[in-house]
This record gives sequence, C-alpha cells and structure tokens, in this order.
Amino acid sequence: MRSNKSILIVGVGGLGVPAALALARSHAIARLGLSDPEPVEVSNLHRQIFYGAGDIGRAKVEAAARYLRQIDAELKIDPHPIPLDANNARQIIAGYDFVIDGTDDPPTKFLINDVALASDTPFAYGGVLAMSGQAMTVIPHRSACIRCLFEDAPDPAEVASCREAGILGPIAGAIGNLQAHEALAIAREQMPALAGNILTYDAVSRPRIRITGVSPRRGCICGAYEDLARKDVQAQARH
Repeated sequence: MRSNKSILIVGVGGLGVPAALALARSHAIARLGLSDPEPVEVSNLHRQIFYGAGDIGRAKVEAAARYLRQIDAELKIDPHPIPLDANNARQIIAGYDFVIDGTDDPPTKFLINDVALASDTPFAYGGVLAMSGQAMTVIPHRSACIRCLFEDAPDPAEVASCREAGILGPIAGAIGNLQAHEALAIAREQMPALAGNILTYDAVSRPRIRITGVSPRRGCICGAYEDLARKDVQAQARH
C-alpha cells in the first residue's frame, strides 16, 4: 500500500543509488526528491547501476529519475540538480517527511543534521570508508543526533585522507539499502530500528555487524537529552 510520505535523498552516488532503488521497488511512497549537483562520470559506471555510458555528462539526478520512473511510474520524482547549502537546505529539507544522507562530504552531513533538527525532520545518516560502513537514524528531540557523537566536522586534511582510502561498492549498497528501510519505517508510521542506535558493518577479515545504543549528549544543540529528562520528570510527577 502506497503512503503519502515523501523522502529526500541527498547525494545520488554510492549510498543514494541503492537507497533510491530500494524505495522505488517498494512502491510505498508518493514522492522522492533527489539532490546532487554532479554530472555522471566514467568512474560512476562500474558501481552505480542507474548510469550508463550514454549518461556521461548528464546531471545525476536527471539520469536517476529516468531510471527510477521505469520501476515505479506512479512515483513523483523531484530532481534538485544543485548543491545543498546553507542558503537552500531549510527550504528543500522542510518539504519532505524524511531525509537520507547519501553524501561523502562531512560538512554537508552536519548541515543535514542541523537543518533536519531545526525543521523537525527525521533523517538517516550513512557513511562508508573502505570496507566498513555506518548508519544511524535521528528522530529530532527523541534520539541522539550526529553532534551528540561528533561536535564538529572533521579537519579537511582528515577528510582528504579518508577519501583516498576509497569505498567498496557492496558495502555502500548494503548501507544505502538499510537507510531506505529506515525511511520506509517512517512511511509506514513505525519507529525505525536505528533510532537511538548506530549500526557498524566491518567487512575486514571476518565480516561482522554491530549495533550500539547511542544516548543523547547533554548540552548538544539537538536538545534531546533535556527533552527526555523533562519527560521523565513529568512522568514521575504523574505517578
């Protein structure tokens, strides 16, 4: 059954492509937003199945939208062929019920976090490095946010070093698919499994999956710690 929910994917690459594919195949949402300023490049073709040689130079969001419409013709798709930045993030994110972070840029991840909190929009964080990946869902004022774990974005030199390590396509596919399932939980008005939990997948040596509970940090800008403490006091007062 199709809900009237809308999902935004920021970054239509290693994470965003499998997430978008899973959402389209579910036939469960009404509208899908795709935000990415980049064109299709040769380096995308071997692991991002939306794109073929004929798409090189075309905006990723347009090529992806065409591919997805063949899977779910009833799905309304909004291409945003622009970078998500401080000037447009609030307007774009506020138009959706859930956001999937498919970016590889830490400042953009923190921007998504901060704007999603301000607009009360839940989102799924995702990250992949070499042969490992992470995912966590943030429910504003109810679960820990990215800044509860990392107060600030990493140093640019550290980011450059991480990008040199590259990513393994199947790891990104698994994390992106997981993010889509978190979005579908919201579409079905269920609590996502990774709200308040971070999943880590490590494929080095012996593959393993670990889920760790994450508590809100006192004093974080998300205010989840204080909101939950206030609710506990009110619940105790009622009893």
